[in-house]
Amino acid sequence: MTKEEKALVINSLTEQLNEYPHFYITNIESLNAEQTATLRRKCFESGVKLVVVKNTLLGKALERADKADADLIGVLEGSTSVMFAQTGKVPAVLIKEFRKKNDKPVLKAAYVEGCVYVGDNQLDALCNIKSREELIGDIVALLQSPAKNVISALQGNAGQKIAGIVKTLESRN
Repeated sequence: MTKEEKALVINSLTEQLNEYPHFYITNIESLNAEQTATLRRKCFESGVKLVVVKNTLLGKALERADKADADLIGVLEGSTSVMFAQTGKVPAVLIKEFRKKNDKPVLKAAYVEGCVYVGDNQLDALCNIKSREELIGDIVALLQSPAKNVISALQGNAGQKIAGIVKTLESRN
């Protein structure tokens, strides 16, 4: 590979690291052609971009994208592929589902919601992680719940009793 080709690959990886907020560094080394094709198809269907990379080129791209965490650089050994995604937990769910029939992909590390997760043992935690939008939705639902209870109480029998009490108090003045 020439210097120009390496520069193109590094630039492409840097663009993808900046474009996608979440990425997973995995090992798919021992998958055969059929299994790899199936994994790529599932990634495409889920909106995940799967790229096989050279470790040194990915390391340089991580540095350029200001995501060169020591833990991420530390896992760049052996065969490496990267899964890029717009939603943080989609690749984790995809990996877990795919591993019901295969031993790979193995999770080396992940960069999700601005945090670094290292090791295959983090897969369950990543499957359960909520996106920023989901957390905001949960907070809004929690805030709306008491207001809904008050409104429904006012619309029901309790509301009629309160209206009667208010009328009685007004007539006393």
